Amino acid sequence: MATKLHRQFDVKGRAPVVALDDLSISVPAGSLTALVGPDGSGKTTLLRLAAGLLLPDSGALQVLGIDVAKDPQAVQDRISYMPQRFGLYEDLSVQENLDLYSDLHGVSHAVRRERYARLLEMTDLARFTSRLAGKLSGGMKQKLGLACTLVRSPELLLLDEPTVGVDPLSRRELWEIVQQLVDAEHLSVIVSTAYLDEAERCAQVFVMRESRLVAEGTPAQIRDNAKDLCFVARPKEGTHARTLQARLLDAPEAVIDAVPEGGEVRFIRRPEVDASAIESLLDGAQVQPAPARLEDGFMVLLRTQQSAPQAAKSSATTAVASVPAADKQEVVIEVKDLVRKFDDFVAVASTSFNVRRGEIFGLLGPNGAGKTTTFRMLCGLLPASSGFLQVAGVNLRHARAQARAKIGYVSQKFALYGNLTVSENLSFFGGAYGLRGKRLAERMRAVVQEFELAGQEDATSGQLPGGFKQRLAMATSLLHEPEILFLDEPTSGTDPLARREFWRRITALAEAGVTIIITTHFMEEAEYCDRIVIQDAGKLLAIGTPHEVRSRAGTQAANMEDAFIGIVEQAREKTRAAPQEAMA
Repeated sequence: MATKLHRQFDVKGRAPVVALDDLSISVPAGSLTALVGPDGSGKTTLLRLAAGLLLPDSGALQVLGIDVAKDPQAVQDRISYMPQRFGLYEDLSVQENLDLYSDLHGVSHAVRRERYARLLEMTDLARFTSRLAGKLSGGMKQKLGLACTLVRSPELLLLDEPTVGVDPLSRRELWEIVQQLVDAEHLSVIVSTAYLDEAERCAQVFVMRESRLVAEGTPAQIRDNAKDLCFVARPKEGTHARTLQARLLDAPEAVIDAVPEGGEVRFIRRPEVDASAIESLLDGAQVQPAPARLEDGFMVLLRTQQSAPQAAKSSATTAVASVPAADKQEVVIEVKDLVRKFDDFVAVASTSFNVRRGEIFGLLGPNGAGKTTTFRMLCGLLPASSGFLQVAGVNLRHARAQARAKIGYVSQKFALYGNLTVSENLSFFGGAYGLRGKRLAERMRAVVQEFELAGQEDATSGQLPGGFKQRLAMATSLLHEPEILFLDEPTSGTDPLARREFWRRITALAEAGVTIIITTHFMEEAEYCDRIVIQDAGKLLAIGTPHEVRSRAGTQAANMEDAFIGIVEQAREKTRAAPQEAMA
């Protein structure tokens, strides 16, 4: 229980940042509780306070009936906490990591035997106990992190965005593990998450924004904020769902939210707006009412907190892109029989596809599927073992540096210089791209305006909030007006508000002729793509438009996440069956 909890952080050369502002909440025991909200809303700070890792500046906080400020060790002896970046020892094996954390928590050898067996069974890591943690896929690392967190049986489990950067299959498995613990051990769990479908699983949801509590209640109560306001529109023939979505988002006076889904567009009408006022925006699309979801209620709550309706950014066509008009059928990336090996391990096996000018092309796959390796080869960051790879008319096997001058790149992790200011980063990378003098100054002004970085120019980049870091990374990648933009899980861990804004910019860039290659674990984002590839175990499993991929997965695939899981599981089942058939 927290009462008027206040916590702020001092930032050198700037005003203190308020992380929690008179926050009061009460969390029920023995159930799943979710903390949701935009980046910088205070979720992580609240969890760290509850874990006794920070002290409040004022207010009271009790965990399991203990005053955390007075006796943090007593709390830590009864809880387990898994931060966003859990500290696995990558040069130790799975078993050695479990043993290390058991030693740290004083878990007896008698208890370990039974606990390990249960954790390894739940996480499906029993086959990998001798594998180094550094050699595990992202999803397996998260499951090992959870197992290490649970080597002792806590009364309260704190999870800070445990599924960030994790594919849908691994996400589902992680949540099955957590639900088992709640059901079997009556464990209390508080989880912060950027996935609203995850929060929908919880008994209680707290919605936070700008260090304050905006709303609390059951998922049904949060959903009710969008009751009778949700609709699904099927675009007329020849209109891409993202085009209709952009038109709706650009009318914030009438529409609260819009997102592509299954070839259609799900949108929320403002309650004070008559349905007839939206007809011109729909441009002949067929519309049906839809039941509200937790994410809909969340978006209504956050949009109504804004002082005035704001349109998503769409000026990228003029501010940051000046790709010459070109034939949209022109192939700008060509891949034939691409192979990448690491010693005897085949990371990418004989992959072939092409990407056209102005296309949004998605690379999807489970953690460890080979998509990041493919992505890095396309960027010229990693040489291919064999095969043909041409980007922007340049053969990457012979002239990687020449090709890199025509591309922009945004990595999953913040890869700029954290000790430099925003302006210093822009100036440095602009110079690396060959921009000088007046031209560099013009481009810096353009991207600062487009990505709303004005006023942050002198801020140290490493101390920026997550959303501003993402904007700076995008601004830097577009300084030299590249023909092709590579985005490696750019929205990992970001909230729905930030994702809508990000994709409105990407849609505008594609309309301007910039070719977009993106990897993502948010399956809703695959709906923005013109075409997608699904990979697993280094092999290409499916390629086509989102509609074609959903159709391939069968009638049971109601959305892209269902299609993704279905295609991957079918392929894995065939792989498992092949050796048995050969032996028969």
